[in-house]
Amino acid sequence: MIVNAEKDIGVVDDNDRRGSTTIPLKQQHFVLVHGMSGGGWCWYKIRCLMENSGYKVSCIDLKSAGIDQSDADSVLSFDDYNKPLMDFMSALPDNEQVILVGHSAGGMSVTQACHKFANKIRVAVYLAATMLKLGFWNDDDLKIGVPDFSKFGDVFELGFGLGHHNPPTSALVKKEFQREIFSHLSPHEDCTLAAMLLRPGPMVALTSAKFRDDGEVEKVPRVFIKTKHDKVVTPEQQEAMIKRWSPCTVYELDSDHSPFFSTPFLLFGLLVKLAASDVGCTR
Repeated sequence: MIVNAEKDIGVVDDNDRRGSTTIPLKQQHFVLVHGMSGGGWCWYKIRCLMENSGYKVSCIDLKSAGIDQSDADSVLSFDDYNKPLMDFMSALPDNEQVILVGHSAGGMSVTQACHKFANKIRVAVYLAATMLKLGFWNDDDLKIGVPDFSKFGDVFELGFGLGHHNPPTSALVKKEFQREIFSHLSPHEDCTLAAMLLRPGPMVALTSAKFRDDGEVEKVPRVFIKTKHDKVVTPEQQEAMIKRWSPCTVYELDSDHSPFFSTPFLLFGLLVKLAASDVGCTR
């Protein structure tokens, strides 16, 4: 079942800032994970709303992203790329459970955490995110889990850390395409911020993500938040992932690929609703 987020959380106008003051304070811990080329900075609006409402928030910078100084062309394995999140989860007390939210390629980071730290995750939220139970094992996985930008033309600046005779090791969408692809419904000032802060993403590391099924991942309730006007993880790809590995609940935002910019108050309200509810699966 797909739930319209705007109707479900009772928010009519995303510009109405009073929405953040009507929700009871909850001592929940949100851990927010960015997508490829992003960083913890992507969540600045959501973090502000959450912390002003009394929630604990941690925004992770994965290897070569955000303020991490690593070169994306030197990050060649998914384990290396995702180590900051794994270290963070490992350091959490055994009796603490977090609400883990992954955006776009950050869904792969969330899935690995669910495999390894199921007991520390209250709910996993996939926000327009790659949701593949075992990662990239075959061409079908790549087809539904990797964005296809071919219709936009030559959009990437590529890095060749292993030499030009080998496949590219990193990619960054060129500035002239970033707004159209990532955030065409978002405020211009957020697009300007993103253009200043986006960094090359480690392609080899991301597409090498593979996980073994030990049963732990199914212990974590999952929620998928669809983005209706997404040009990165298309609605068709989102549906394919949902069909293949059904989450407990599916919500939909009237958003581009960057709902933390285009519909921050709706996204905040939805995440707070999830924090206040008992998310469980009946399948």
